Amino acid sequence: MVAVTLVRGDITEEQVDAVVNAANSELLGGGGVDGAIHRRGGPEILAECRRLRETEYPRGLPTGRAVATTAGELPARWVIHTVGPVWSARGERAAQLAPLLAACYSESLRIADELGARTVAFPAISTGAYGWPMDDGARIAVAAVRESRTGVEEVRFVLRDAAAYDIFAAQLAR
Repeated sequence: MVAVTLVRGDITEEQVDAVVNAANSELLGGGGVDGAIHRRGGPEILAECRRLRETEYPRGLPTGRAVATTAGELPARWVIHTVGPVWSARGERAAQLAPLLAACYSESLRIADELGARTVAFPAISTGAYGWPMDDGARIAVAAVRESRTGVEEVRFVLRDAAAYDIFAAQLAR
């Protein structure tokens, strides 16, 4: 069973095998975690993302899927890019989106297994600019990691603020 830990801090500083990027489908950088990873990781990450867009994903990376690149100058070996869903307050739409959010975690762990990664750092996918409520996002994230069959030994949820940390801690305690 994978060990799950919480860290309050900056995901770009985590010394792990793989850092998960809450990317947009374009894979070309953006705001939040995505922008921070691209800025700190340097141009190598963007160059690999551009190659992926030209070859495997000309229409962009679909929501719930994941793909790996180099980590560039980050203290990790790889970046696993995944695209989370944009939150919808409409009940039926939210129910359709929850499995896509869970897939971000399980697909990232599948890619980590393919790479041979033993430690993986995750942000709280979709809970920033994509508007997913933190409590529900934490519930889905923790359940998806716990239910994944993976060779990854440690998953770290790296959270920027105390409120997010406390919400994830409450989910882990359940």
